[in-house]
Amino acid sequence: MAAPAPALARRRFLGYVLAAPTLVTAAELGPAPRAAAAEAPSPAIPSPDITELVDLNDVMTAAALPTSHLITVEVNADGTVSFALPRAEVGQGITTSTAMLIAEEMDVPLERVRVTLADARPELVFNQLTGGSNTTISTYTPIRVAAALARARLLQAAAGELGAAVPDLTLKAGVVTGPAGRSIGIGALAGKAASTATRRMSVELKPRERFTVIGRPHHRVDALAAVTGRKKFTMDLDVPDAKPTMVCRPPTINGKVGSVENLADVRAMPGVTDVAVVSTGVAVRAETFGQCIDAVRALRVSWKPGTAEGKSDDSVRKELQAAELPLGLPPLTPTVEGKFTFHFRSNSALEPNCSIADVRPDRAEIWSSLKAPIVARQTIAAKLRLPPHAVRVHVTEGGGSFGRKLFFDAALEAAEISQRIGKPVKLMWHRADDSRQGRAHPMATSRVRVAYAGDTVLGYKQRHTSVSTDFGHGFGEILTAMAAKLPVGDIGFSETFFQLSQSMPYDFGPTSRLLSETDQGFNTGSMRNVYSPDVTCARELIVDRLAAKMGKDPVRFRRAFLRDERSRAVLEKVAEAGEWGRSMPAGTAQGIAFHSEYHAVSAVLVEIDCRPETVSRPIRDGVAGPRVTKAVVAVDVGLAVNPLGLEAQMMGCVMDGIAQTLTAGLHLRDGHFLEASWDNYFYTRQWNTPPELEVIVMPATTEEPGGAGELGVAASMAAVACAYGRATGTMPTTFPINHGTLSFTPKPTVPPIPQSPTDGLDHVR
Repeated sequence: MAAPAPALARRRFLGYVLAAPTLVTAAELGPAPRAAAAEAPSPAIPSPDITELVDLNDVMTAAALPTSHLITVEVNADGTVSFALPRAEVGQGITTSTAMLIAEEMDVPLERVRVTLADARPELVFNQLTGGSNTTISTYTPIRVAAALARARLLQAAAGELGAAVPDLTLKAGVVTGPAGRSIGIGALAGKAASTATRRMSVELKPRERFTVIGRPHHRVDALAAVTGRKKFTMDLDVPDAKPTMVCRPPTINGKVGSVENLADVRAMPGVTDVAVVSTGVAVRAETFGQCIDAVRALRVSWKPGTAEGKSDDSVRKELQAAELPLGLPPLTPTVEGKFTFHFRSNSALEPNCSIADVRPDRAEIWSSLKAPIVARQTIAAKLRLPPHAVRVHVTEGGGSFGRKLFFDAALEAAEISQRIGKPVKLMWHRADDSRQGRAHPMATSRVRVAYAGDTVLGYKQRHTSVSTDFGHGFGEILTAMAAKLPVGDIGFSETFFQLSQSMPYDFGPTSRLLSETDQGFNTGSMRNVYSPDVTCARELIVDRLAAKMGKDPVRFRRAFLRDERSRAVLEKVAEAGEWGRSMPAGTAQGIAFHSEYHAVSAVLVEIDCRPETVSRPIRDGVAGPRVTKAVVAVDVGLAVNPLGLEAQMMGCVMDGIAQTLTAGLHLRDGHFLEASWDNYFYTRQWNTPPELEVIVMPATTEEPGGAGELGVAASMAAVACAYGRATGTMPTTFPINHGTLSFTPKPTVPPIPQSPTDGLDHVR
């Protein structure tokens, strides 16, 4: 057997110094498969899983590699370093982690690294899609290689200036110092280190033991701007003559304008500059958003039916039942089975859906927070009948996303409105627009059957049935986006995403997971992951029930069947930190769950209070019900670039898991959702937030980072559900658990358009 390659070889890469007036560098990469960790054989029946060989994140990373050389690091004359990140910053902290990678390899202060967001660049192909917790994984090595090349080139230039050999120089805090004490800043070297022709170079990356930035906690580079209100989002941009614009939208999902009775009257209202019928409703442009709201309220529109006309929660549930794939005949051995229903959930981010568009006869310019800017640019160009090169799309920072900004409906709509009226527009959706006409996590059911005999699990089957998930963004460019919309292509995309994102962490014998989707009449998306929260919640509830059937403690049961030591380590850590098994009052309980995905593992322990005095407690502007009082998260993402950022992400995951399990669901009635805003869509409130919350970042077990952004939601949701089942003695089967107890009585309005009772700005007429 050949000896393994030395670590030095694994750190040496090729890259380019590009022809430019100042120093510009880029990486050249080929596929680098991850080394599998050796594991001791398990006494349980093995469960071969495709994600052990390749998962969705691997596919996305491999697709990005061919264009990695187009992503460049630039050293400026003022001593700063610039990098245009081809991903979307929507609050997850990737501008900070990216700056950390560059600061590490170049030995420059973090505050001197300037990370901006790149405009849509079609030449990047699959390398400008933000999703699947893939940003840090796919950019980790290319960014470091480009930065290391810049460092090497600066040292070569400094050697000539200081009259010393490169090995005798040190680069620290952006200053190169020679053996005689003479020094020179990287800004003064930027021009001297530049190249008149593109040159290929090799470079060695820093070994992990020399890291001083990567792996250390750092506050966000944009924190001060965010808390002082100086951070610029789309609606903060001052584009000449781009005036506030809103749209009067149909009362039911995807309805169309039939006729408008009073266009002339609304055009004459104070401040209104334009009113126009567009494909999504009636657009109003005015001097202020307040005037837009007044005008939208005043419109009298007759609407044509939408794509979900007359549908309700019950009717969709029946459609799902009809589309369920069979589990097959039950085996002769004992089984544990369950069926779980997950209702629609809103994918409305904190920042309302918005975009600025300036469309001229021969060109267009768009500003919006976009996770798939390439396909947005290509689709907008086709919509406007302009050549793609005539459309510029600027990616702005976004106030939240969780999958929402994979879709560019606001940018497409703004472009259509601007072309229709011939003026720039600053479009903002009303909050109710996004809850009712925007994206929702699809309603789904999940059936699970586990066969066992004695202490052995013989097989696991899961049939997940869902309202169709829209993959219209494809892999970030027009060809796969079009393929995803074909009658057969959408099935292929859904099944591919499902199989490549769902892992089986337990040795449960032969495992079968199948997806069935139905009903394309809803606007859906991948909120906080595509399928994992629901699939994992159903699985972990059955694992709890299976442990009870076998007379096993839930933690010891999971530990016995988990497939690798890394997974067992996070489970044991969270059980230890959360004092698993401690005595608790009746009506309260602990719950624990595990989830693995995208080269990362996590475990969550929660404590829940289901006592009558808690469940029935009146809560101002909120809902009571069960309350999570404690949460502990243990997470292993391999190498955590910024542990502080990872902790923040896991905190958000816990809040999302609590919401999706207990209170946050949309009610569908007569083809429309009743919830309109945060006042009646009950995301985790202050009272629902656990007073005790601890996040444990495990020591790095690999040399590379894994996915983190979506990891903790599934485990948190499942842990809350398991805790509820243990506290009440009844396994929950419908989510959110409070969904059936919340009711809405539409307030009187012009028939037949129902509205929610508390949406003070609802404008449907």
